[in-house]
Amino acid sequence: MAVCSFCLCALTSINPANAAKFPDGKKFPSLLASDVPASVQGWIDSMYDKMHLDSFGLKKEVFFYACKGYEYLLSQNKLQRPEVLTICDYSQLSNNKRLYVIDMTEGTLMYNTYVSHGKNSGKDSATSFSNRNNSHKSSLGFMVTGETYKGRSGYSMHFDGMEAGINDHVRMRNIVLHGSFYVNEYRADAGAMMGRSYGCPAVPYGEHEEIIDHITGGSCFFIYSPDYTYLKSSRILNAHFDWPVTMLSASTAMPGSTASNSSRGVQ
Repeated sequence: MAVCSFCLCALTSINPANAAKFPDGKKFPSLLASDVPASVQGWIDSMYDKMHLDSFGLKKEVFFYACKGYEYLLSQNKLQRPEVLTICDYSQLSNNKRLYVIDMTEGTLMYNTYVSHGKNSGKDSATSFSNRNNSHKSSLGFMVTGETYKGRSGYSMHFDGMEAGINDHVRMRNIVLHGSFYVNEYRADAGAMMGRSYGCPAVPYGEHEEIIDHITGGSCFFIYSPDYTYLKSSRILNAHFDWPVTMLSASTAMPGSTASNSSRGVQ
């Protein structure tokens, strides 16, 4: 099994985050469970701090969820491109740069940009999700990036959903990554509502080709929201498995560069 070399970094312990609060008043116990190995907690903490992800608006708990699914898919041999992890964080407003492409080999944030959600998922915030065709809503959960093609929206990329009943219809629904003129920094700076899609995670036109080429062909793509139903029902987020990172020696350090605003693609 291919495992990213950044997993070999020195590990330290972290304290789990508090449980998330949901709009309907329900609480779901944090998946930062006490039975997660200290080596895993330290690995996540080390990566999060190394890339200064807090300064880019990504909460540590969201990063934990992404890493858990990434490691789960690694353990199931589902990833042909384990060096890349993409996080689409729909807990943030659409005028935030809420798409994160992470190089797990170097431990760097490669791209941080805007991304759309479905027109029926909400206005500025994405709060409603679906796996149904023609719902014009975004789907949550873990997907694996597929092949590229040129279609009605230009250069685009397919997804394959990894979560039955949650996102396994994305290919049939033609939910793809593509570029869009209605998702851009001009709208964000003007305070205008970002354009919405039919469910696709569209990124700014002009940035899309490089991002697609960087993540295509079997990498992990995670779409997150603090959605009670998803967090409760996701078999990946609630899975018990041996994290591949625990198979590696915690005493073996890997030199790496610290991510900064000058990282390629990060503005």
